[in-house]
Amino acid sequence: MTATRALVPGLPTPHALGGYLPAMYQEDRFAQALTAGLDEVLSPVIASLDNLAAYHDPDVAPDDFLAWLGGWVGTELDDTWPQERCRELVRRAVEIFRVRGTANGLRAHIELATGGRVEIVESGGVAWSAQSGADMPGQPEPRMTIRVYVDDVSGIDTRALDRLVSASKPAHVIHALEIATGG
Repeated sequence: MTATRALVPGLPTPHALGGYLPAMYQEDRFAQALTAGLDEVLSPVIASLDNLAAYHDPDVAPDDFLAWLGGWVGTELDDTWPQERCRELVRRAVEIFRVRGTANGLRAHIELATGGRVEIVESGGVAWSAQSGADMPGQPEPRMTIRVYVDDVSGIDTRALDRLVSASKPAHVIHALEIATGG
């Protein structure tokens, strides 16, 4: 069941509106009944505002707020990922962004997203030759192969993972994504 901040029947309010009415309306049963109905509608709003700090904590934020919180820290979450994995991604987003664009940063991001083991094979960062004028070793364009080893391949959304890799790697680097079991 998804948590909601809509009408919560029977949720008490610490600030009943009837008590704020002028004295002549505080004894009026109709005015008190009307404001009591408004209290029930407004109590979830007051509860949300009273607990606003919890909305900024990925460990306790409501499930339906977590994706929005992830957007604040630049983390795109996938609906198919387990809730605990999404919370961990949002919790560690700043740590991951410190090393964004590096092999270690990409590896950490993918491991958090998939729960698997990641191997990255790069074409190399620096090329040199022992002979003057000789062809440079390696490949001329930067590229990487990313192998993800998970227990259940069917639980991985390849397109979502490819979007994650595209957003996390340097833009000029060509990548290939391979998903396998074990590892």
